[in-house]
Amino acid sequence: MILARFLGPRVWILIAAILAAAILVPLSNLALPADHPLHVPSYLVPLFGKYVCYALLALALDLVWGYCGILSLGHGAFFALGGYAMGMYLMRQIGARGVYGNPELPDFMVFLNWKELPWYWTGFDQFWFAALMVMLVPGLLAFVFGFFAFRSRVTGVYLSIITQAMTYALLLAFFRNDMGFGGNNGLTDFKDILGFSIQADATRAGLFAASCIALALGVLLVGWITRSKLGKLMIAVRDAESRTRFIGWRPEYVKLFAFTVSAVMAGIAGALYVPQVGIINPGEFSPVNSIEIVVWAAVGGRGTLIGPVIGALLVNYGKTVFTALAPEFWLFLLGGLFVFVTLLLPRGIVGTIDHGWDALRATRRAKEAEKGETAGTDVVPDPAE
Repeated sequence: MILARFLGPRVWILIAAILAAAILVPLSNLALPADHPLHVPSYLVPLFGKYVCYALLALALDLVWGYCGILSLGHGAFFALGGYAMGMYLMRQIGARGVYGNPELPDFMVFLNWKELPWYWTGFDQFWFAALMVMLVPGLLAFVFGFFAFRSRVTGVYLSIITQAMTYALLLAFFRNDMGFGGNNGLTDFKDILGFSIQADATRAGLFAASCIALALGVLLVGWITRSKLGKLMIAVRDAESRTRFIGWRPEYVKLFAFTVSAVMAGIAGALYVPQVGIINPGEFSPVNSIEIVVWAAVGGRGTLIGPVIGALLVNYGKTVFTALAPEFWLFLLGGLFVFVTLLLPRGIVGTIDHGWDALRATRRAKEAEKGETAGTDVVPDPAE
C-alpha cells in the first residue's frame, strides 16, 4: 500500500502495460497463425526486445541524471560490459560446435593461436556465474570510478568528460586482439542459452518476456528509490549540493550509491540485449552510443520516471521507421526530431505534459480562490445609518 501510494497511478499503468506486453507479444507470435492480423512476426520479437533493453538503459541513466544531477556520458560502457559478460557465457556454450571444433576455446582464440583459455574466462561456462558478473563487473567499475571522482568533487561538464574518456579507453582496449574478447569482431555466432536454441521462436519470445520483466522491476526499483527519503536527498544534492553538504550530509556517498545502482541496471540491460541481437563488439563502447542514451532520456523527459522509457521506445522506433522509409535521409530526420524536442520541448515529452497540467491546475485553484474570496466578502454597514 505504501509503495502503491508513492509510485502513483501513472507508474502502475506503465508497469501493467510492460507486463501485458511480456505476455501478449509472445502469445501472438507463438499461438496465432502467421496469417492472423494480430500475429507478431518472429523477426519483430527480438527487435521489440532490443527496444525494451534500451528503455531499461535509459531508465538507469535517468536515476543518476534526472534525480541526482550527474550527466554521465559513459553509461554505454556499463551496458557493453554486461553484454560482454553474457557473450562470454554464450561463447562457452558453443563447445565443439564451432568452426574449428575445439571444445575448450572459442573460434577466435583458435584462429589467433591461443593455447589455453585465459583465467578471466574461467567460470563463464556456468550461467549463475555469468549472471553474477553481469552485475558485479559494471557495478564494481562504477563504484571505483565514482569513489575517486565524487570524493574529488568533480562535477558538471568535467565529470561528463571523464565518463566519456572512460568509455573511450575501454573502446580502445577491447579492440585489441590480445585482450581476449574477440577484438574488432567481438563475440558472435551464439548457439543456445540455458540449453535452448537462440534461434528458436520460443527462446526469442522468452528473452523478450524476460526483458519486459526486468524493465518492470527496474521501474519499481527506481520508483522506490526516488520516492523514498533517499530519493529526496538525491534531489537535494541535484538542486543544491553545497547546501546539502552544509547541513551535514555527504553528497559524494549519495552520488556513489545512485551511480553504482545505475551501472548494475545498465549491465543487466546489456546482458539481455546480446542474446537477442546475436553479437557484442567494441562498437558498443562508442561514446556516440552513450550520447544517444542521454538523448532518449531528454526526449522523454528526465526526472519523470516514465519519460526515459517512452523516449527510448519512441526514438528507436523512429530510427527503425526512418531507415526503412528514407535510408538516405534518416539521419537528417532523426536530427530534426532532436532539434525540435530541444527547442520546443525542453522538459521532454512527459515533462512538458506534467508542466502543462500543473499550470492548468494552478490557474484553476487561483480562480476558485478568487471566487471564494468574492463570495465571502461582507458588506460593512455605514455607521451614520
